[in-house]
Amino acid sequence: MIKCKDIYKTYFNSGVETPVLFGIDFEIKDGEFVAIMGPSGSGKSTLMHILGALDTPTSGEYFLDGKDVSKLTDDELAGIRNSKIGFVFQSFNLLSRATVLRNVMLPLVYADISKEHRKKAAEEALEAAGLSSDRWEHLSNQLSGGQMQRVAIARALVNNPALILADEPTGNLDTKTGEIVLGTFQELNRKHAHTIVLITHEPYVAEHADRIIHIQDGKILEDKKNHQKRVATHIYQ
Repeated sequence: MIKCKDIYKTYFNSGVETPVLFGIDFEIKDGEFVAIMGPSGSGKSTLMHILGALDTPTSGEYFLDGKDVSKLTDDELAGIRNSKIGFVFQSFNLLSRATVLRNVMLPLVYADISKEHRKKAAEEALEAAGLSSDRWEHLSNQLSGGQMQRVAIARALVNNPALILADEPTGNLDTKTGEIVLGTFQELNRKHAHTIVLITHEPYVAEHADRIIHIQDGKILEDKKNHQKRVATHIYQ
């Protein structure tokens, strides 16, 4: 699913070079749930941007679902983002005055899919994300934080992406609600075999994944199976 080969990333600004990533190498198989963990300034956000086709490496290769993403144009990167990647962010990024269903259907509007099929796909995604159907006609600003994040997860799922990329998805949630959202990711991985990459600075959050890649100072310190995986509370509310 993912192959990063000897990735370096340097930013150039007014003649000043700022190296961020140094020789990043790893692979993620289809159906894995992997956490990329590191402190602020470790390079994990830069790596996330490359994995999400939001940026390209200065050198090295990045393959996503068999396609070399590392040297694509901006338009080609946008196509990869729309077709291959579902994003879940810390801040939810929902339309506050739109219903839950409309928020989830929105990515399909730009894909020229009929309204009937958009609605069916959105309902299936919401069911997979564990949001009760009695919330689907609510406006997103009428939901709790945990419910909003599950709407964001459903929106990420609706295009049936190859990769779900979650950037600090529990950062705006209290501990209990964050645990429920982590349970949602575990269920999606276990029941539906979605490939999930979770970006976090918190060891507790990373411990919910099956594998942890620890990055620091732009290099991989450790890449290991998580033999003491935390099983999250996944009671949908």
